[in-house]
Amino acid sequence: MGTFTFKLPDIGEGIAEAEIVAWHVKIGDRIEEDQPIADMMTDKATVEMESPVSGVVTAVAGEAGDVISIGSMLVEIEVEGGEEALPANADKAPKPEPEFTPPLPNVSPEPVEGRVMQDSGASTSSAPTDHTKAVLSVRGSVTASPAVRARAKSLGVELSLVKASGGHVRHADLDAYLSYGAGQGYRAAGTSAKRDDEAVKVIGMRRRIAENMAASKRNIPHFSYVEEFDVTAMEAMRADLNDNRGTRPKLTMLPFLIVAICKAIPAFPMINARYDDEAGVVTRHGAIHLGMATQTDAGLMVPVLRDAQDMNVWQLAHEITRLANAARDGTAKSEELSGSTLTVTSLGPLGGIATTPVINRPEVAIIGPNKIVERPVFVGDTIEARKLMNLSISCDHRVVDGWDAASFVQALKKLVETPVLLFAD
Repeated sequence: MGTFTFKLPDIGEGIAEAEIVAWHVKIGDRIEEDQPIADMMTDKATVEMESPVSGVVTAVAGEAGDVISIGSMLVEIEVEGGEEALPANADKAPKPEPEFTPPLPNVSPEPVEGRVMQDSGASTSSAPTDHTKAVLSVRGSVTASPAVRARAKSLGVELSLVKASGGHVRHADLDAYLSYGAGQGYRAAGTSAKRDDEAVKVIGMRRRIAENMAASKRNIPHFSYVEEFDVTAMEAMRADLNDNRGTRPKLTMLPFLIVAICKAIPAFPMINARYDDEAGVVTRHGAIHLGMATQTDAGLMVPVLRDAQDMNVWQLAHEITRLANAARDGTAKSEELSGSTLTVTSLGPLGGIATTPVINRPEVAIIGPNKIVERPVFVGDTIEARKLMNLSISCDHRVVDGWDAASFVQALKKLVETPVLLFAD
């Protein structure tokens, strides 16, 4: 018998350390060559580590959430025949999962597309994908994460009895099962199942989100401005275009808003900028690479519409759907999750009166359309039913003055309320 120490290899250029996101083995487990050991997250990707040998695990580096250095011990494995029995490829490097780069998030907990913008045709798949399979386990016909399984076991709940809202059972599905009396009908009003306190360790993407949000609020002096838009005419135009779209994608409000943003930006270049506060340099970008806040099972991600200024509403609708789906199923490439120059976020129907979104650092502005409501409005001497929407913008006051932000929003308002201007040169 001999002990083989599997050290964390170099899993990316310039990477000095990685975070343990999830363990797939524990001390005492018998593992086989190429069996998954752990999921490690760097600033660039999530990587599934595989064992180069067969044997019994005798030591592990730490708990989920711990950060270890490249070259340090990840696991120790007792092998038969000693280290001389190791295969020739024992030091082979792991293959990274499809790109899963945590983007700099903003405050909105909902996507701008797919779930939020009304009449969206984007489909959302919750089935386990390449980047989630490492933290999901399948037993029988039930797929669930180890945390969900542990909680179900502590509650005495048989997972096979719980209806999954997507491709696998989540905590919310357990909650629904308990709330409805384990399938025996609704509980009496005012009562609910008592639950024990649950301590959830902040690791992986949730830790990245927390760190980026804190850095944005700590370093950027935010201010917000809100204006009401009358979108009655734009909604009528959108309905007409959808009625005659043929095989083209169904249009939501978002492509029209993006066209308006792209038309207004040239007069307000300070909005489409990034601020390197360490170098003291503001870069005003000529191209508009628009970030879209998108909620996924793994957390908030921001896929990027490259060169949005070059697309028409149909092209934007197609690209919005493609990127949102890629972010959710884990197939988005690294270049599709970085490099935005301006971000749009929306709570859609949940948007309330207004939002004050957090800037996607190092950008200097973020735009937040809110839900559309129909209200009576005075139009001259008459009262008409009009469709109204509040739009919020948060800006970095070191770069953008209040007057500039307000003027930019008023320019957007004119374009949105007179949508024929969106299609005029």
